[in-house]
Parts: sequence; C-alpha cells; structure tokens
Amino acid sequence: MDAIVLLKDDHKTVEKLFKEFEKAGERAHKHKRDIADQVIRELTVHTWIEEKIFYPAAREAVPDTTDHVLESVEEHHVVLWMLAELAGLDPADERFDAKMTVLMENVRHHVEEEEQEWFPEVRKAMGRNRLTELGEQMEAARATAPNDPLQVPSAGA
Repeated sequence: MDAIVLLKDDHKTVEKLFKEFEKAGERAHKHKRDIADQVIRELTVHTWIEEKIFYPAAREAVPDTTDHVLESVEEHHVVLWMLAELAGLDPADERFDAKMTVLMENVRHHVEEEEQEWFPEVRKAMGRNRLTELGEQMEAARATAPNDPLQVPSAGA
C-alpha cells in the first residue's frame, strides 16, 4: 500500500472515532472511554510510523518541507501528551470531554495541513514505487509500535 494512502486511511479511522465520540451521550462514560482508548491506540501507532519512517523519507525527498516536518513533530508532541492524559483520566471527570474536544481540534488541524498542503508535494517528489515501498515498511512497523503515547519520539521533544 502507498504510504500516503495508508496515512489517509488512518486519518479516516480516527475521524470516524471522533464522530462516534461526538454522537455519544453526555452520560455515556463507558462508551466514551472505549472510544478514547481506541483513539489513543490509533494515534500512538500512527505518529510512531510517521516519525520513524515517513517523515525522514519525506524530508529527504522534499527538503523544502523541513519546516512542515518540524511543525508536525511539535503538533505530535502536544497530541501525544494529551493522549497520555486522557489515558489516565476518568471519563466521568468534567475535563474528559473538554480534553477530547481539544484533542480532536488539534488532530483535525494537523490532518488538514498534511493532506492539503504537504502530501501532494511529497507524492509528486517520491512517486508511486517509493511510496509503495514506504507503505510496506510502515505497515510492518505497526507491529513494533508502542502502546504508550509517551514512547513516541516526539513526546519527549
């Protein structure tokens, strides 16, 4: 699978979870906890494979996007810490929904920038074969990705 298609599929998966969270009732604490746990897993793995495989390759192929990569890593840092906080937060806590809302806003902004501004440049520079090769590496790396958001490199940055 093409690396950009893989990342966009991850984005769609997380967006579906966000919409499910937004539709959950105010008192649906267990359901919201389950959704948040899925979001934590999905985004932790996603940021791991982006930072370990995709970002370095994209930065090499399109040096002009270095600033975008650095900004994205900083956005990851914020999201990963929010994920770690959500993991330890009781869904009945009054801050749970607010924290999840801020997380969704941050992730949606990040996804929009990647998909609209950055991915087209990377696709043009890399081509299908290289993106397919990267996609295979990224898919294989899912198996070794951490479950703890704070184990992703940018969490410590």
